[in-house]
Amino acid sequence: MSQLETYQHLYQRACERKGGPKKLELLLSKPKSPKQLEKIGDDRFLAEFTQKVFQSGFVWRVVRNKWPDFERVFFNFNIDKVLLMPDEMLEQKAQDPSIIRNYNKVKTIRENAMMMDAVRQEHGSFAKFVANWPVHDIVGLLAYLKKHGSRLGGNTGAYGLRAIGKDTFVLSQDVVSYFTQRQIISGSATSKRSQAAIQEAFNQFHQQSNRSYQELSQLISYSVGDNFVQVETELA
Repeated sequence: MSQLETYQHLYQRACERKGGPKKLELLLSKPKSPKQLEKIGDDRFLAEFTQKVFQSGFVWRVVRNKWPDFERVFFNFNIDKVLLMPDEMLEQKAQDPSIIRNYNKVKTIRENAMMMDAVRQEHGSFAKFVANWPVHDIVGLLAYLKKHGSRLGGNTGAYGLRAIGKDTFVLSQDVVSYFTQRQIISGSATSKRSQAAIQEAFNQFHQQSNRSYQELSQLISYSVGDNFVQVETELA
């Protein structure tokens, strides 16, 4: 991976673009610890995945505004209750005007509940399964969600994990552009070869910096492209 720069070079460039270390650090967010993740109810994982499925290709603000109604209509995403919904009930709920009426996306709620139920039967809870998945193989977890979940491929699963607090990177346009420009990957960022190369790059940055993968993902994004973020917090 000769084209990969050192973490120090990456960090320095991000600092220069964001106005120095103090301002940059304000932009970085940290994930939850594995112990914190284990305590999260599986219903919250299903809720986050569902929200990200509905936000995909849609205006995020509209989904957030309607979210209290989503929680009400789908039993606060209680997995046991969701699993009991027959097709007729799903179709009925998909027509509820208080939510976003998209039957194909509504179906993913029960489908992802089934995936999570299978996991919790083996691991005790879906939260434990996610919490104990090693960060040096995030691409493996994302691949699992894509294969066994419903509409959790692309960045949908990654955004759901990020929102719930799992330490993960997100392959945003800026992050993909970074690895492409440095010839770490070529072609699709979703190919197995590209995914392996990206994971290895993040692993190297992590070893050099001891930063979380979430912070590293943000640092890469802040170091390239037109991603300029204004920080208004008092720095005195």
